[in-house]
Amino acid sequence: MGHWRERPITILGSTGSIGVSTLQVARHLGIPVHTITGHSKVDELARQVVEFRPRKVVVSDPGAAPQLRHLLKGVAVVIEAGPEALVHAASHPEVGAVVTAIVGGAGLPATLAAVRAGKRVCIANKEPLVMAGGLIMAEAARSGAAILPVDSEHSAIFQCLEGHRGHEVAELLLTGSGGPFRTVQDLSQVTREQALKHPTWSMGPKITVDSATLMNKSLEVIEARWLFGIEPGRIRVVIHPQSVVHSMVAYRDGSVLAQLGLPDMRTPIQYALTFPEHTAGEVAAPDFARLSSLTFEEPDRRRFPSLDMAYAAARDGGLAPAVMNAANEMAVAAFLNGRIAFLDIFRTVERALGQLANRADPGLDDILAADAEVRARLARI
Repeated sequence: MGHWRERPITILGSTGSIGVSTLQVARHLGIPVHTITGHSKVDELARQVVEFRPRKVVVSDPGAAPQLRHLLKGVAVVIEAGPEALVHAASHPEVGAVVTAIVGGAGLPATLAAVRAGKRVCIANKEPLVMAGGLIMAEAARSGAAILPVDSEHSAIFQCLEGHRGHEVAELLLTGSGGPFRTVQDLSQVTREQALKHPTWSMGPKITVDSATLMNKSLEVIEARWLFGIEPGRIRVVIHPQSVVHSMVAYRDGSVLAQLGLPDMRTPIQYALTFPEHTAGEVAAPDFARLSSLTFEEPDRRRFPSLDMAYAAARDGGLAPAVMNAANEMAVAAFLNGRIAFLDIFRTVERALGQLANRADPGLDDILAADAEVRARLARI
């Protein structure tokens, strides 16, 4: 649909941290915003409509629609509600790029719709690729959709792979800050407030807790497996507390390419929207004369067993990644609501994977059914 300056965008999840950053990028670059969506933060959605003047706004919670219509009375914007409206927004023929920033598995149907419609899909929510990576990549190959990563780590790998062929790659090196508990040995008394204090990134509560358990990095392993067509055994997690080296690619000749930048999500969001151009943005490059050190270490898989679970789920394939993701979402929500302890997150995911009746090459209905079954089972506990 032409140059990125004329390519209208849809933002799925515009009220979250990624969505807000995407709107900042759109404002800076002058990219037209076609549609924004949210779940129930109608005040924030209304404010965004007034500033960015999208043609359409979608609220996924139908119960929130009357209030949104009241707030936007007299404003020239189409207001729609419900999950199906998200799917229609993601595949609208006037939209060139879709930024998928809905947290959790709820974003899978809309993400798949954008892929099937052949859009430029700037994928910021890793859960759809975790749950249905094989299906999404097959649909992208059929439709011609371009899937561009927004996660800082996957954006870094994407950039380090440009111009190189897959057989040259020895391994992908996914970096992670280690979260707030990198040096905490006893995790049995961790509180909600402690888990939400990330040392380098500003993110939503679910992703922040995932960072604290290293589940965020675990999901990224599975996401990288599909994005870059590389087996999990050649994807390695490295802890890098400064969050300046966003990830690396090691090549067979012993050379390593790394992508560096300040920990600000506007940089990878902008590159996904403007690729293949590195155009002027609002985030400055790091001042290397002021960087005291860049350090790296192995993750502690004993304290953070989510990594081993993810590698096993990636190896088993089928429904295992979707089950792991659903159990983690439920466990994190329970932890944030004070119903379970921090370490119970790991136990919940492990138990769900142990109860899995797997099947090879699942379709979308199979994946959504497994997701729903896990959530229903855990909701009863």
